[in-house]
Amino acid sequence: MSPRGVTTPDVRELLFGAAERVLEREGPGALTSRAITGEAGCAKGLLHAHFSGLDEFVAELVLDRFARVARRAGELRGRVGQGTVAENLLGTALALLASAGPTVAGLALVRPASSARIREALEGGAPGFGTVQEAIADYLDAERRGGRVAEGADTATAALALVGTVHHLLMTGGHDRRTTQERTGQLVALIESALRHGPDGIGG
Repeated sequence: MSPRGVTTPDVRELLFGAAERVLEREGPGALTSRAITGEAGCAKGLLHAHFSGLDEFVAELVLDRFARVARRAGELRGRVGQGTVAENLLGTALALLASAGPTVAGLALVRPASSARIREALEGGAPGFGTVQEAIADYLDAERRGGRVAEGADTATAALALVGTVHHLLMTGGHDRRTTQERTGQLVALIESALRHGPDGIGG
């Protein structure tokens, strides 16, 4: 427990991590300010000292996790020509599943005020699934110029297929992580094959 007057380092991440553990263990119904601060081992008023309430906290948690995976997707450009295209795509897809996992991504659905805040932020340019999709398409375009993706491959559709399916799995996959990861791997293999075959693959 942090003593009064002592600054808690990385307060947002401390509380976000605690919230994720509560969600994973007990589900959205158990997510209260008291449960979060109790899990974090900090003063009960710490959450309300940094957020206007639980709705703002939930919105900021979801947006933070979206931003995290968007940064990961942005790093794909540094992977051009390295590893395999399938490995690079799978790494980004699994990062999206982990950083915006079902418990987090579905949380806003049960809190309309949080959902409204998230939608407003995304419309204002905050990174989200669209940002990830653009980063993947940009990476695939670079791989196409380097010859590892076929000249006629529809990279934009491939990026949409990957991000759209991962979003679907986030909303419907529940807690069966192994099955969700296996399905994601199968999807990536299908997309990578289509990208290698160009016009006869996705979008051809």
